[in-house]
Amino acid sequence: MALRTQKSYLSFCMFTVLEGKLEMLLKRLWPLALAVLLSVGVTISTNSMAAQKEAQNTKASKSSSKAVVKADTKKTAKSHKKPKAVRTTVTRTNAPAPARPSFATALGLRGQHDDLSLKSSVAMVVNQDTKEVYFEKNPSVSLPIASITKLMTAMVVLDSKLPLDETLVINGDDVQSYRNSRLSGGTVLTREEALLLALMSSENRAAHTLGRNYPGGMPAFIDAMNRKAREIGMTHSHFADPTGLLSENVASAEDLTRLLSSAYEYKVIRDFSTWPDLTMMIGKRPQKFVNTNRLVRAGDMNIGLQKTGFINAAGRCLVMQARVNNTPLLLVFLDSVGTQSRFADAVRVKDWYERMPSGEPQAIRRLM
Repeated sequence: MALRTQKSYLSFCMFTVLEGKLEMLLKRLWPLALAVLLSVGVTISTNSMAAQKEAQNTKASKSSSKAVVKADTKKTAKSHKKPKAVRTTVTRTNAPAPARPSFATALGLRGQHDDLSLKSSVAMVVNQDTKEVYFEKNPSVSLPIASITKLMTAMVVLDSKLPLDETLVINGDDVQSYRNSRLSGGTVLTREEALLLALMSSENRAAHTLGRNYPGGMPAFIDAMNRKAREIGMTHSHFADPTGLLSENVASAEDLTRLLSSAYEYKVIRDFSTWPDLTMMIGKRPQKFVNTNRLVRAGDMNIGLQKTGFINAAGRCLVMQARVNNTPLLLVFLDSVGTQSRFADAVRVKDWYERMPSGEPQAIRRLM
């Protein structure tokens, strides 16, 4: 019993000593342990931050690579697009509509062959003295005559005996009658000057103001035109205005030879229609007007009276009195193809008549 108690006491004493020594050891070692723990924590934290940073860099690198790939893809896609074709033509939506065909074309008269190979759809050659017809092509068809109308305008004005030196003023109605003219609104000219410009250079505003300044105005003037037409035997004709701009101004080739013969009796018409050119002061500035007939300007033919005309409905027209081989001929050309062909037709007729042997040509018929 005593021995067991002694052993227990010794064990207790040894445990107490060991506990004291352990406590002393722990007191000496805990700063070192703490330093080790702190060092390990800093290392772990550093490694964690490095890993996180590396992950961020990796993500950014992936995003950058993705963007580069997308950019490359876009570039590749762009490079594979078809090149745009450059348009070399321009389509205008407001392009002007093509001109309407002439009445003669609509009637099937244009392009018909004749012995003289004329380009006019209607033509006639008549001896002014004997009324013998030497050549004719569609002579009885009534067609628009355009500014040939101005020969009738001139006859009505001269028949009225109105003073040629009376002052006329181009007004708004005259301006509206024709868009393109050097006779602007307010232009002052005499009746004689208006007649000259109407016959020589086919000035439409001049012709319109002549009709407007007729006693009774434009309606009375148009009535006088048609009355004069009946008096001289123009039975297949009608006049609707003094300029010829309206397609309702119509006549046949036969009637136009009668118009030529009657107009030839007026010296003023003979002189003014064959005047080559004229310079007038318009609005304090000199303006040069020329004859619309190039044969008059060239002086190649002995022309006693002439008048040209053009509107779409009529085509290119020309009537003349000319002396060929000392014979006064009345020449009519309507609906001629091209700007110069009516003059070329007149030259063809002149050459044809000059080559005729004595006693020819034989008359086809005689006008009544």
